[in-house]
Amino acid sequence: MEINDLTPAESRLWRAFASGTDVDFRTADSSAANSSAANSSAANSSAANSSAANLDDPAVGGTWGPERTVRASVLRSLLLDGPREDGRVAALSLAGARVTGRLDLQYATVDHPVRLRHCHFDEAPRFYGARLRELNLSESVLPGLISHAVRVEGVLRLTRARFSDTVRLAGAEVTGSLYLESTRIETPNTEWPVLQLNQAVLGADLWAPGLRAAGEVRLTGARVAGTINLNDSVLDRQGGSAVQAETLAAEADVLLRRADVRGRLELRGARIPGRLDLSHARLANAGNTALRASSCVIGELWLREGPAVQGALNLRRAQVDVLFLQPEVVPDWVQLNDLTYTSLIPHEPAERRLPMLEKGDSYLPFTYEQLTAAYRRIGDDDAARLVQLAKQRRRRRTLPWYGRLWGHLQDIAVGYGFRPLRAGGWLLSLLAVGSVAYGLHHPPALKPAEAPGFDPVFYTLDLLLPVISFGQENAFAPEGWYQTLSYVLIVTGWILATTVITGLTRTVSRQ
Repeated sequence: MEINDLTPAESRLWRAFASGTDVDFRTADSSAANSSAANSSAANSSAANSSAANLDDPAVGGTWGPERTVRASVLRSLLLDGPREDGRVAALSLAGARVTGRLDLQYATVDHPVRLRHCHFDEAPRFYGARLRELNLSESVLPGLISHAVRVEGVLRLTRARFSDTVRLAGAEVTGSLYLESTRIETPNTEWPVLQLNQAVLGADLWAPGLRAAGEVRLTGARVAGTINLNDSVLDRQGGSAVQAETLAAEADVLLRRADVRGRLELRGARIPGRLDLSHARLANAGNTALRASSCVIGELWLREGPAVQGALNLRRAQVDVLFLQPEVVPDWVQLNDLTYTSLIPHEPAERRLPMLEKGDSYLPFTYEQLTAAYRRIGDDDAARLVQLAKQRRRRRTLPWYGRLWGHLQDIAVGYGFRPLRAGGWLLSLLAVGSVAYGLHHPPALKPAEAPGFDPVFYTLDLLLPVISFGQENAFAPEGWYQTLSYVLIVTGWILATTVITGLTRTVSRQ
């Protein structure tokens, strides 16, 4: 491109490119200075500065005149074949400009930093398959971005940028970090993901606190060597996937503190060795799954200090080292099949944890065993026994009527063996009843000449204890209702003995 074909604004940029000098077309600073010189009033100066700042907003960049307009073809010519200056690093550093036409660098190799800040783009730039040194579009307004399979040897900055259509970065490779702080992405077509980072590879962080995305954010198969920071973000795709991050691999933490996720947070198969932090977050997808972290491997999962999840919580087959889960956050529907965790915090009484295990659609013994193991690891054996008792009661509801009847008898008698002191109480009570009854009315001896002396206490013990014999039961035969009482004592003794032995067997097998 010949220098004679350039406008004054483009000529200024052309000359600055060779030395990497910044070119800033914004007028706010100069307008404020002129206003301050002309008016001694601080209020007038502030108003003039605000007015100039509004004129510099890239959202109104379509009204900017030729004095701050640059053609995309000029930018392309500079980046591919621009002037050089010995001893200086050429760079495209432009702020406050309106870029007309499409900046098309598809498959291009650009060895210079590209900084187009506070700019207004009439058409979505195209960097498909390009190789760039650095790309900075911070605080610019763009009708989308087409950058599939782009490679950036450095950082990619989209800080506070505003997009009115899809940002396509699928398969992108960035050796540094991707910055999306307070970036806004809104598009009339929400059928497709508004932010596409599927299969992207980032050599450092995905730094996006305050991100606003009106549509799906897709991170399926992405690889991030550092932290994914989505704190304070608003991710809105109600009725669908707000975040689609299946098989995501993050080498550090995934942070969604205070995030507002309106739709499904899909993390199936993700690998997060650090912390998945959902503290103070709002997860809402009423009538559907709000969080799916099934088949994940997570170092720490934090669900705390936020409102109750609206929608289902799916943690099936997940492996979590530390599960920080407050009972108040747990929704009405949870799926915990084969969830394994080493530590469960904060320490809560078993009565507050057990309702979570009852919210599924079926009896899952493994969930009770996991909770029992978590209590045992911290030495809370009383809570562990209470969980095991709840497990037996939940299992009882799956049995036929006769199994349920037997279960109720065991529960009432000794709490399925987890409350052995109750058996002692029953035995003492029955011993007292039998001793008094048979003490007032001695049963006749079967063989009076051979019968030992009758003892009502030991006779009752003979009836109650099925294994031990004191020689009384076989020597005497009660009659009438006393015989019925003996049958009751025998049956009750067997129930108590069976349940206590079962409880002892469980205890021994757990050691």
